[in-house]
Amino acid sequence: MKYGYARVSTVHQDLEGQLQALKTEGCQKIYSEKFTGTKKARPQFQELLSVLKSGDTLVITKLDRFARSASDAIETVKELFKKGVKVHVLNMGLVEDTPTGRLIFNIMSSFAEFERDMIVERTQEGKAIARQRGNFKEGRPNKFSKDHIQHALELLETNSYKQVEAKTGISKSTLIRAKKKKELV
Repeated sequence: MKYGYARVSTVHQDLEGQLQALKTEGCQKIYSEKFTGTKKARPQFQELLSVLKSGDTLVITKLDRFARSASDAIETVKELFKKGVKVHVLNMGLVEDTPTGRLIFNIMSSFAEFERDMIVERTQEGKAIARQRGNFKEGRPNKFSKDHIQHALELLETNSYKQVEAKTGISKSTLIRAKKKKELV
């Protein structure tokens, strides 16, 4: 049987592209999750590994969806090969349980890990440069300006949360946080 595995790192990312590719490949059962790949104990992945048996094929779209480190990928593939499970990485091809197949897989796994490490390094360098600027703030930018929030808080004096949310687009939870923050100052 062909099993597929799709994963994205955050709840805000979309699985649809991976799921379509796995369906197109003919996977009869697809396991998917929104879970960081840096953790080995991914619930759906662990369940999938426990279900796979001799003659099955595990299909993934890319190596970085499968494992984040070369050693983790190599260890997992070794275990799958011991069980008689084939591994098919769509952007790479079928991973063969031969010396050449294992070599290519090991090299590609190392490149996937290298790519991830380089992304992390570039991100850290960018943050270090940004921190040198006086106006650097960690995290995503505020959706609403201070003036916009202040206007909404003024509206809140004579309107309900629902009314202010409808007029300004600022959610009740954001208004509550802003109100508490204002009271602390």
